[in-house]
Amino acid sequence: MKASYIEKHGGPEVLIYGDLPDPEPAAGEIIVDIHAATVNGADWKVRAGGTYGEIENFPYVLGRDFSGVVAALGEGVDDFAVGDPVFGVCAQGQEGTYAEKIAMDASIVCAKPNSMSHIEAACLSLTGLTALISVEDTLELKSGETILIQGGAGGVAGFAIELAKHLGANVITTASTGNVDYVKSLGADQVIDYTKEDFTEVVSDVDCVFETVGGPVNAKSFEVVKSGGRVASIASGPKAPASPRDDVASLRPAVGRDRPHLERIVELFEAGAVHAPPVTTFSLQDAGEAHRISEGRHLKGKLVFEVR
Repeated sequence: MKASYIEKHGGPEVLIYGDLPDPEPAAGEIIVDIHAATVNGADWKVRAGGTYGEIENFPYVLGRDFSGVVAALGEGVDDFAVGDPVFGVCAQGQEGTYAEKIAMDASIVCAKPNSMSHIEAACLSLTGLTALISVEDTLELKSGETILIQGGAGGVAGFAIELAKHLGANVITTASTGNVDYVKSLGADQVIDYTKEDFTEVVSDVDCVFETVGGPVNAKSFEVVKSGGRVASIASGPKAPASPRDDVASLRPAVGRDRPHLERIVELFEAGAVHAPPVTTFSLQDAGEAHRISEGRHLKGKLVFEVR
């Protein structure tokens, strides 16, 4: 199979496009012919090494979410058939979607409805899981509460804006000048242009913050939360950062992989509550360029590999 992979840690230039062996399904697995896969913020961090750990076994194929078609069944798989369209996210600790094929645990894969294209399904899988687990399961956002979503133009944050509005919350978000209209179109009630305003001078006493940016933004987010509130962070490492306030909880969403959450994404999509974000498409050969854009952290929506 063709794949984009790395043989060492480094910059975007270490990504190689070439041939790797086709995967074989173990018991309980399916082989998926990948049609679309996305670039996520963690991908370039894994490629670079360091904070996200050092890879021991090369060559290594990055990528965590996908949409495609079942190509083969492992022993004991009876809930899919060859030719079924499916989408999902790799099990924790597994990667490999920058490729034409992948072996996946069938129990965490979801049937793709005809209402979703492969690109839409790939775009909504990991972003949707992350937003759902962060907003519904971790923050337990309730109707009538006010949430500040940092970095609203990103894929996860954009899903979170639509989800929070669907849940009946008042939504404040931050974005750059060029993305203000976009996040408004997602339903944000208030948009702070972070190139012109400091959100700590505009916002106060929110019930919770969903923090997707990291760095100094994370620490400052605790300043605007009411006593008893909570901050959920996904861009500040694998553990929740220490809260600078005794009266505000710091939470790190545990983004697991399971079919029920993927089915919840389908439910929300088909109800019109959430939509696939704007996409910029690439071929696997151009993975290095996709990583350069992702690493710049100022993109709108999702970067997607069209594999087939």
